[in-house]
Amino acid sequence: MSVLDRLAGLAGIEPFYHDIWGNRRETSDATKRALLRAMGLAAGTDDEAQASLRRLDEAGWRRLLPPVLVVEEGELPDLAVALPAGMDDAELAWWLTEESGFAHSGHARVGELPQSGTAVLEGLAFERRTLAARLPVRLPLGYHRLTVTVRLPGVGGTLEGTTTLILTPARCMTVDEAVPGGRTWGIGVQLYSLRSDEDWGVGDFSVLGRFAEVAARQGAGLVGLNPLHALFPADPNHIGPYSPSSRSFLNILYIDPAAVPELDSTPGAQEQIASPAFRQRLAAARTAALVDYPLAAGLKLPVLEALHATFRSLPADHPRRQSFEAFRQVMGEPLRRQAVFEALHEHFFRQDATRWMWRSWPPAYHNPASPEVEAFAAGKADRVAFYEYLQWEADRQLGTAAERGRAAGLSVGFYRDLAVAVHPGGGAAWADQGILVQGANVGAPPDQFNLKGQNWGLAPLSPIGLREAAYGPFVALLRSNMRHAGALRIDHVMALQHLFWIPEDGSDGAYVEYPFRDLLRIVALESRRNRCIVIGEDLGTVPEGFRPALERAGILSYRVLYFERSADGGFKAPAEYPQGALASVSTHDLAAFKGFWTGHDLDWRRRLDLYPTEAARDRDAWDRGVDRWRLLQALGREGLRPASYPTDEGDQPYRPELAAAVHAYMARTPSQIVMAQIEDALQEVEQANLPGTVDEHPNWRRRLSVTVEQLAEDPEVQRILAPLKDPAAGRGGTPTG
Repeated sequence: MSVLDRLAGLAGIEPFYHDIWGNRRETSDATKRALLRAMGLAAGTDDEAQASLRRLDEAGWRRLLPPVLVVEEGELPDLAVALPAGMDDAELAWWLTEESGFAHSGHARVGELPQSGTAVLEGLAFERRTLAARLPVRLPLGYHRLTVTVRLPGVGGTLEGTTTLILTPARCMTVDEAVPGGRTWGIGVQLYSLRSDEDWGVGDFSVLGRFAEVAARQGAGLVGLNPLHALFPADPNHIGPYSPSSRSFLNILYIDPAAVPELDSTPGAQEQIASPAFRQRLAAARTAALVDYPLAAGLKLPVLEALHATFRSLPADHPRRQSFEAFRQVMGEPLRRQAVFEALHEHFFRQDATRWMWRSWPPAYHNPASPEVEAFAAGKADRVAFYEYLQWEADRQLGTAAERGRAAGLSVGFYRDLAVAVHPGGGAAWADQGILVQGANVGAPPDQFNLKGQNWGLAPLSPIGLREAAYGPFVALLRSNMRHAGALRIDHVMALQHLFWIPEDGSDGAYVEYPFRDLLRIVALESRRNRCIVIGEDLGTVPEGFRPALERAGILSYRVLYFERSADGGFKAPAEYPQGALASVSTHDLAAFKGFWTGHDLDWRRRLDLYPTEAARDRDAWDRGVDRWRLLQALGREGLRPASYPTDEGDQPYRPELAAAVHAYMARTPSQIVMAQIEDALQEVEQANLPGTVDEHPNWRRRLSVTVEQLAEDPEVQRILAPLKDPAAGRGGTPTG
């Protein structure tokens, strides 16, 4: 094996992968060198690769303890201390501080500890001594800190090392633990799409609270949401929820200014809102068929600035000020860095639109800890505090919406969506440069839907950086997205095991391995701590053995009607769906059911010239006709084909009773959660996002055709959702809320 291959293997770059057709694709040397460079490991020449390999190889021997050790409850930690050889008479002392602060300690002579390995580095001998048997057998679940010191005999010096010991449960919080009977159903919605009689041109947390109450009254147990991640307030044209600035903070455009308490004591803002010019713009935003994000931002941000000025004048002992300070304390330095980033992004972008990416800023501002950044933050302290205030208010309003849903009867509550990665020009990539990789993007290899593969333009997490940080950023990410939620959907959950990286230099992509067992265990720990069910979006190319591993960890699979097929291409029977799953007819990236039946999504592809050939276009049209025939056959086998569809012929028109029948079909699956998309309940023909497009299709902008107030009284919605809430619709028990 070459030096380059050994280095790539140690860094987690997989030497090959099998594509969706079963073809083996080798990782080229050029790709290995490019990805290693993105990880901060020089490998342009064999000599550089040899030096990088030596550093990685030696790192584990030149420090006493690894940065982190993740252990499942009931296991004995495989903990060894790395020491120079020949220290048998040295005294080793250890202190284990539990997360609660309770401490254990002990000591031993090095020679008394079992030896578990040896190495020679540059002529110096090292060995590992096992310490696990000396530690307390029973520790509580959580994050503990172990410190070891070794006093050098005869020299008087001391070696010291520290590690984070994470003790985790075997499984996540389960649906059985959260819901009586272990089954429920819900409604999925894109928050921006919600309309109300009082919105400001985009769905907000207040209308979300009303929607949650409507869903609960229908008998739903949860409401599924698109990612609520922070975007770029200085540039409201950047709207993709799966391409965020940070996954740990919220999109401030979802704040309802009318629900901010400071409005009652800010006459200037009240006058601004009441002005004819403002009311005219507000009416235009509210009635538009598509979200006009710049218009919504232009309405909201000046009002929020005025409200923040009022907030700053409140006395320090005011409950709102105290709540804000408590939020800042909980969120800590990451909140401040995100706020500083947003102030800097606003500053440079407004000066020069070509400075949108932080890497295009003056070099002194690339480092969040630089004196220039500190000076900027001090000089713009009010603006930084404004962005902290917006995060706090967004969090408060989301919490209020969640409380409204639970009070109305949502047994699970909201399910939030965690995007797979962040934009490389965003706040997270700027603030956590040891964790977020620059020089490579996240994507997917070629498959039957994207023959050229996909480059999502997102920055991957560094597996090396994650371990060095004792997984702290990953833990914080989970906690942030489990706030005010009863369930968390992890987009492209295969990223816990490996992720497809594409070098920025144009080289072919390759899979990079992540510490799967560790990450899975941490997900289970945070799931239980936050009482949050976890759903893994496992669509696409799924590694062998991956789904069983998720099942063992209590993570629900994600099953979509369109993709659940038998060997002959027909739709699987409801009974063939797994119990440990969330089942749905469609998703945000696929055709709404009415659009699927009418071929509206295929019309879009033809209109936008997305087909490489006429033959591909004609094949899609033919296949859709076959799928309509197969779906009617599947419904017929279950006795669910509507009487208005007298045959299985796929050229029959769409009718509302067909949507009701398809949801009755899903209700008969044993899957513990069944979701209906609000677009399907409303019989919308358009989908939220058309993959492969950016501006050509109005992605992430469509608003629903009715308001939440009208939705509550819509008889067709009641008809389509009825099978999900009617126990008689399902075989073996229909989900109930």
